[in-house]
Amino acid sequence: MKKNVTVMFVFCSLLARAYSQENDTTQVFALDEIHVIATRAENRTPVTHSLVTKSQIESSNYGQDVPFILMLMPSTLATSDAGAGIGYTGVRIRGIDPTRINVTANSIPLNDAESHSLYWVNLPDFVSSLSDIQVQRGAGASTNGAGAFGASINMRTESMSYEPYGHVALSAGAYNTHRETVKLGTGLLKNHFAFSARLSNIGSDGYIDRASSKLRSYFAQGAYYGSSAVIKFITFGGKEETYHAWDGIDAEQMKKNRRYNPCGEIQDENGNVEGFYENQIDSYIQHNYQLLYSQRLNDNWNFNVTLHYTRGDGYYEEYKNARTLVEYGLQPFTVDGETVKKSNLIRKKQMYNDFYGSIFSLNYKKQRFSASLGGGINKYTGDHWGNVIWIKNYVGNLDANHEYYRNSTDKADANIFIKANYEILKNISFYADVQYRRISHEIQGENDNWDWINEKMQGLNVDNIYNFFNPKSGFHYQINDKNDAYISFAVANKEPTRNNFTDAKFDAVPKSEQLLDYELGYNFRSSAIHFGATLYYMNYKNQLVLTGETNDIGEALTDNVAKSYRAGIELMFGIKLTDWLHWNVNTTFSQNRIKDYTEYLDDYDEDWNALYSQTPNYMPSTSIAYSPSVIANSLVSVRLGNFNAALQSVYAGKQYVTNSKQDDLKLDAYFINNLRIDYALQTKSSGRYTLGLAINNIFNKKYSSNGWGSSSYIKDADGKVLYRSNYMGYYPQATCNFMINLSMQF
Repeated sequence: MKKNVTVMFVFCSLLARAYSQENDTTQVFALDEIHVIATRAENRTPVTHSLVTKSQIESSNYGQDVPFILMLMPSTLATSDAGAGIGYTGVRIRGIDPTRINVTANSIPLNDAESHSLYWVNLPDFVSSLSDIQVQRGAGASTNGAGAFGASINMRTESMSYEPYGHVALSAGAYNTHRETVKLGTGLLKNHFAFSARLSNIGSDGYIDRASSKLRSYFAQGAYYGSSAVIKFITFGGKEETYHAWDGIDAEQMKKNRRYNPCGEIQDENGNVEGFYENQIDSYIQHNYQLLYSQRLNDNWNFNVTLHYTRGDGYYEEYKNARTLVEYGLQPFTVDGETVKKSNLIRKKQMYNDFYGSIFSLNYKKQRFSASLGGGINKYTGDHWGNVIWIKNYVGNLDANHEYYRNSTDKADANIFIKANYEILKNISFYADVQYRRISHEIQGENDNWDWINEKMQGLNVDNIYNFFNPKSGFHYQINDKNDAYISFAVANKEPTRNNFTDAKFDAVPKSEQLLDYELGYNFRSSAIHFGATLYYMNYKNQLVLTGETNDIGEALTDNVAKSYRAGIELMFGIKLTDWLHWNVNTTFSQNRIKDYTEYLDDYDEDWNALYSQTPNYMPSTSIAYSPSVIANSLVSVRLGNFNAALQSVYAGKQYVTNSKQDDLKLDAYFINNLRIDYALQTKSSGRYTLGLAINNIFNKKYSSNGWGSSSYIKDADGKVLYRSNYMGYYPQATCNFMINLSMQF
């Protein structure tokens, strides 16, 4: 309540200031864009970046999440647990995982402050409310939240319309997938006010068995426009309910039924599957609030400040087979004279969190010089706890809210930056960016893992402070009106995630990671052809990776590796073959390596009895997991009057799923093609109607875009290694499937 009162007070104060400056409002809509300037790369900024425009978003928007809208960006791959692009989805850029990709909306951080990931399932149909998306590859420009550590996705919500409008989008297709979206806008009212809103409902059974999704979301914004100031209040959020499809399947199951989902299995005493738990779901509600104030001071200066608040609340239930009761703070019970130490049970893990803060920037631009002073301060608090809500054949009184662990997190993040771009010689600009970031991170309580050594839940006692200095610099050379080039160097630092602490050795403290990023780029643009090339070298220090090593209670942990790097070249080419036929293609060739890497393998005897030991295996150099050496995308588009068609092709080379570079622990290369066709009818009286058809994976390719792996050594009685055993898990993606979309704009 106190936070809401504060927001309303600030809103009223800003409104009064903007209202006092009302004059001509014919140009104020340009102020809509001020609040994202400080974190976006501009044409003269020596930062490797690409833009997804509003029209590109609309042509690809059939209800899938943002990662699948970004699939045609250079060095970008998307995946889906449910197999069809709805539900839990993820994106990797240059092989970089989601915990190292900084995501913002209107410059406000969206990454979870603890896991550093953004769960796109919590933002259903958010893509329908976006104006554009800028993807920065490499360390990027100064950002808020968890520092960009290899890539940034900067989303800008849609601007207000001068005219009132209505928009209805209806989609339906394979796997009982459907989407209903309604958007309304008032246009400009009394030369100062504007409002718009969206409601969406998305559902899908998923390609994978029982991987269903029920997603509901909203987006609303209101704005006041003065002659030199804009105040905007934005809120968006929704509720997701998805059935688990997190575990993947092994190679044997892939041959039998690639759509099988082991999540929720109910097994008997012999391990035979009797059925599936109906409520094996993940449920989460998230609400986001943004209050933006943009002020043009004069022709050279502008200022913006934003307040934000995000509230999240959710849980997931799991049916667990043959679990040791003591791990859940429960005592064994007796049935017919026999002591039961293990039983099937249902656990419910819950969380609640608040994330709030403010960001600002003061911007100056005049002829050959531009500069920004900005920063932000953010606070995160979160609680995690777990309950056992049912035990099979339990004798005694089970508290329906039996709590077996609880911990809380308190994290503060503040940063300040100053950056400038100066044309030192004709057409040669120098760019400099210096950021200081300070993080305070505390976790207290009990983890959800049982400590068998001390016979209690694993304790958590994290209290760390990080001070990061992130400088960036570069040169941009505008050779002529068709050619330009740039070179840049950037430093990025990143604190460990929550899992790096909870899954660490009891006596170990993970170190922060550091990236030294070198980029060299060239671009050519003409009326018919464009070409681009980027060379990059990303040198890591203390990168946190999985090593196969386990902690004292058998949980897989991450560890810092001293030296690792990513190096590659990104090539982009586009040609306008005719007025109606265009072709765009991009390809990345890369090498991704860890130096001086030691993996750890569990030891078993010949009868597969655990020896409760691990054997290290040293490798002077190995490949980084999930980093194909070749990624290529192609888009052939046809536009004939009101008819449009596009053939999208994606190629990903083989990917190892562990850092051990084992041939039987890799995802095979895949090449998939998606077809989009639409026809638009424009009428003067009733608006624009567009009927579209999307056929995904038109050649019915059976492939997996994600997976996991583990390895063990089998030893004889003398401890000699007999052979290595590798185990692979897969996340199959949908075969040929379709979606039909009807869009009506009034």
